[in-house]
Amino acid sequence: MKTTYLLIILFLAAACQQRNESAMNSPMKYDEKFRPQYHFTPPSQWMNDPNGMVFYEGEYHLFYQHYPDSNVWGPMHWGHAVSEDMIHWEHLPIALYPDALGYIFSGSAVIDWKNTSGLGSTDNPPMVAIYTYHDPVGAEAGRNDYQTQGIAFSLDKGRSWTKYEGNPVLANPGIIDFRDPKVSWDESNERWVMILAVLDHVNIYTSPDLINWTLQSEFGHTTGGHGGVWECPDLFPLTDQNGEVKWVMLLSINPGGPQGGSATQYFVGDFNGSVFTPVDSVTRWIDYGADNYAGVTWADIPEVDGRRLFLGWMSNWQYANVVPTYEWRSAMTVPRALSLSKTEGGYRLQSRPVPELETLMGEAIVSHNSTMDLSTESYLVEITGIHDRSLEITFSNEQDERLVVKIAADRLMIDRTKSGDTSFSEDFAAIHEAPLMGASVTDIQIYMDRSSVEVFVNYGEIVMTDLVFPTTPYTKVSVSSKGVGLSLTPMASIWKSK
Repeated sequence: MKTTYLLIILFLAAACQQRNESAMNSPMKYDEKFRPQYHFTPPSQWMNDPNGMVFYEGEYHLFYQHYPDSNVWGPMHWGHAVSEDMIHWEHLPIALYPDALGYIFSGSAVIDWKNTSGLGSTDNPPMVAIYTYHDPVGAEAGRNDYQTQGIAFSLDKGRSWTKYEGNPVLANPGIIDFRDPKVSWDESNERWVMILAVLDHVNIYTSPDLINWTLQSEFGHTTGGHGGVWECPDLFPLTDQNGEVKWVMLLSINPGGPQGGSATQYFVGDFNGSVFTPVDSVTRWIDYGADNYAGVTWADIPEVDGRRLFLGWMSNWQYANVVPTYEWRSAMTVPRALSLSKTEGGYRLQSRPVPELETLMGEAIVSHNSTMDLSTESYLVEITGIHDRSLEITFSNEQDERLVVKIAADRLMIDRTKSGDTSFSEDFAAIHEAPLMGASVTDIQIYMDRSSVEVFVNYGEIVMTDLVFPTTPYTKVSVSSKGVGLSLTPMASIWKSK
């Protein structure tokens, strides 16, 4: 049975590679109904979690969970794209295919600058991908050790990959959910650190060489949300406005998010290279919308840049497989720069769209009224000078479909109950709410792109991301208050050159 499975999966991988190479040479429209115009999407078929995000020699690498044979989830590969600015993307051939050890689940990538792994050289350091193997035969047989960790390396800027002969490098101790390694270099201790999702908590491992791993500690058994399985962790330092360095741990959970389904929580604390100690037990969410999941940050951003750059998968497992897109399925959020602030209510992680997005922006159109016609499907709407504690921003079309962004009391809300097509899932038509946590709202930025809305209060103090599927484009935006500023900035397509 096992031998038969291995032959089948290797045959399918070879056939898939041929189809992928053919597709890469075929012209793509990137203009299908609902296809975002300034968000990353795969050329075709299924996509979910961002993986292996690393910067090297002027390129941002984005790998992602991909099934090239269907627009629904299936045997996972690592899709691949590169960009010089996180905005305009070049699609590359699939990087990692399933093999005898299983599907290629989520993980991370690093540049092994000191060649600790011995897989490259100091003159040509290897790019190393660390990922989860998911053995479907073991899973179907009811085993509890079917997920293990493997590595692969590239010596040509991620264009070709060689899997390590000694895989897996981290065996499973007998835990069903044992996945999504996020690896970083610990300069002070001169070793690698891996944070790994383990059912409903995380394990922290260290290694001198990316091959031999030692368990150091566990975190989360009694902290954070536990409504579902933990996934896609991340761990990194940030400096707050007072110059104090704290560590931020991202942990995606499915289900159990604030709107139901999947979402990403975070904790702030201290990390000594082995143990993470949170400053409190408060569960915080990086985004209070329904559609920002599995987000992680780029590795190896140059010190001269200094930003902590984040990207998330713009969907929710409640309905990800059935949203009304067909040639492709799923998009990423806009890239965001993360910052940390210490407030009276504790630490808060803020996320702000990267300024590189400005290269897509046309001339802003300022309205002196409370209503504005929309002549494009991809744009930024900004509302400034907000003083009221209640405000409604309504996007509508001639079919009387409406998306409403609302401030009421101490809540930010997105109402998509009548936003367009909601028939594909009983979970989709909903009003989503986020606490403002005492924030005084003065400005709201709303990034709209055909089938998504990303709302940033005060440039990222509170964030909500939701999908929408209007049957025809919204043609009007109106604001309930006449005493605020309203402007619209059209966003150019990143695909027009295709």
